[in-house]
Amino acid sequence: MSSTRIYELPVESTDWKFDGKTEIHFTWEYEDGSAELLDLYEKGKKQQWNATDRLDWTQELDEDNPMGMSDDTIPIFGTEIWNKATEKEKAWLRRNLQAHTVSQFMHGEQGALIATAKIVNTVPDANAKFYAATQVMDEARHVEVYKRLLHEKFNMAYPITPSLKSLLEQTLTDSRWDMTYLGMQILIEGLALAAFQRIRDSAKNNLAASVNAYVMQDEARHVAFGRLALRDYYPQLTDKERDEREEFVVEALYFMRDRFNQAEVWMRSGLPVDKLMELAANSDSMKRFRGRLFSRIVPTVKDIGLMGPRVKKAFEEMGVMEYTQLDAKAMLENDQKVADDFDAKKFVRESVAAE
Repeated sequence: MSSTRIYELPVESTDWKFDGKTEIHFTWEYEDGSAELLDLYEKGKKQQWNATDRLDWTQELDEDNPMGMSDDTIPIFGTEIWNKATEKEKAWLRRNLQAHTVSQFMHGEQGALIATAKIVNTVPDANAKFYAATQVMDEARHVEVYKRLLHEKFNMAYPITPSLKSLLEQTLTDSRWDMTYLGMQILIEGLALAAFQRIRDSAKNNLAASVNAYVMQDEARHVAFGRLALRDYYPQLTDKERDEREEFVVEALYFMRDRFNQAEVWMRSGLPVDKLMELAANSDSMKRFRGRLFSRIVPTVKDIGLMGPRVKKAFEEMGVMEYTQLDAKAMLENDQKVADDFDAKKFVRESVAAE
């Protein structure tokens, strides 16, 4: 059944096309390259999973609060507007804000699917091509799980936001293979990890929490893939080339900090839009999300060697230099562990049910 039936806003076209400027790169060296990337490829093969089997799709979502999120995750929670809202209006906001979030996950994962297929074409190292091929399958599975969540459980969705569309287009229109890595593996995946983590750690609905836990397990490998490839490549750049990468990072970070505001939901709420946007932008909920976002991206940017004067200045202006001390590798390893913990809980539940 067509997805257009569940979109809450008009979708003018089901196709979005632009020139990706791909330069195909073959290699005849099959033994050269990073042993760490080959190890990641082995892990990627072992950790493939079937969304139909690993997740229990019989679980239902509460219509008034589908993912079982606390109201303090809603940006206007505790404000005068929220306190005056009726229970029906609050339920509408919960459902639509959550559907909007999951919709952007679904669209972003399609962007990641296309970006990783491009990386297979453009990256010069054979081991990187091997691993990227496993990521293509991961991203297809992620589109699948978020599509099922929206179509089968929410029965509603939102089109891609102009902000996410712009970020994807900037990432995919550059012909240089490392810019696709930088835009997708480091920045967009970092943004996604921050958003996934909020649901994984806060959702009281087990289906919603486990979807994000399992997706994050894959994404942790994807970010590690970007770290390994760029950490080896960026020391070889000229000053001019490094400046171009740093400028891209700085612009993208300001863009992500300021533009991902769920305006489409606020505009449909029937409440004063300008006031809602202002409250949301300055809310504790948004501040916590930005903290998660920068905690995911800042240490990785440092790890790949892009902490030049331009990036340092931006981090200082944003007040996020403290995150340079975080261990990016340890956070990604924890994402792997949390997914294993969800599997263990599922095993216990199924054992108890069988008995």
